[in-house]
Amino acid sequence: MTFGTPKAVLDYPAELPKNRLGLAKWTFDEKNPLAARVAVNRIWQQFFGFGLVKSSENFGSQGELPSHPELLDWLAVDFRESGWDVKRLVKKIVTSAAYRQSAETTPNKLEVDPENRLVSRGPRFRMTPEMIRDTWLASSGLLNPTIGGPPVRPYQPAGLWEETNAGDGRGTLTKYVQDKQGKLYRRTMYTIFKRTLPHPFLTTFDASYRDVCAVKRQRTNTPLQALNLMNDPLMLEASRVLAEKLLRNKALPFNEKLIAAFRQAAARQPSDGELAVLKKHYEVRKMELANHPDTATQLLQVGDSPPDKSVDPVETAALMETVALVFNMDEVICK
Repeated sequence: MTFGTPKAVLDYPAELPKNRLGLAKWTFDEKNPLAARVAVNRIWQQFFGFGLVKSSENFGSQGELPSHPELLDWLAVDFRESGWDVKRLVKKIVTSAAYRQSAETTPNKLEVDPENRLVSRGPRFRMTPEMIRDTWLASSGLLNPTIGGPPVRPYQPAGLWEETNAGDGRGTLTKYVQDKQGKLYRRTMYTIFKRTLPHPFLTTFDASYRDVCAVKRQRTNTPLQALNLMNDPLMLEASRVLAEKLLRNKALPFNEKLIAAFRQAAARQPSDGELAVLKKHYEVRKMELANHPDTATQLLQVGDSPPDKSVDPVETAALMETVALVFNMDEVICK
């Protein structure tokens, strides 16, 4: 048996050792046409939802041709000549006219470019579960920015972890012990991952099972996703924490509180119509919860962080549910 690389890509130089070092040098040889193009294509995919080569997992003979071959070539050469500077490439993409377009579409655009392969409009697709969860944390102020360290165990339905373990004697692997306080609010990338039982929120929103390499994720739309978005404990807790923060600011007029909540999540000013809908929802829920104060109190108990007793529980619960509406807007969970 002999070792080699695909000659159709680049002959393996005789002077290179046939080991991992040699393979690395062959991969990043300036004559190798693949490495820079594959890397650029995957980074483009992260921002636009698809690669210039749609089959980003397959650059072989069975893959698709690039939609913009000259652009792919130029970005790849520029990326390689910059010293493989990822930050520079990302800046180039996000400041481009193609990326900064409006995501609004027209009947003509849908007819000519239904999948937006021609980049006739800005990207619009649902964010990954990691991004959605981190958006809730960041918008509410709960996000723990600590970098590195061991994995954490956030909220998860009781009993799931134990159902996938047979027998005892494996310590923490047989029982799921939820973390407390700051660890609960780490970025989602630090969530412990068990291949036989990935975190339910990640699974529901199409995260990879990690049993095989996944270059891109599928995107589905299911009723379970909507149910999860409206009832996830972290989303409800983040909504409550942001509502409490706004209500503690007595000098801020109520309309300004709603505007602040909207801007925290959607990063823009709400229209008059949107503001009216939010205000009406708050007033209706406040009236209903005033007649059922126990329901309001129970709602505020969701999450590990204790509710703020300095603010009115009925007002907090009503504003919490209003913030939850904002957190569930397509504009907030979509890129």
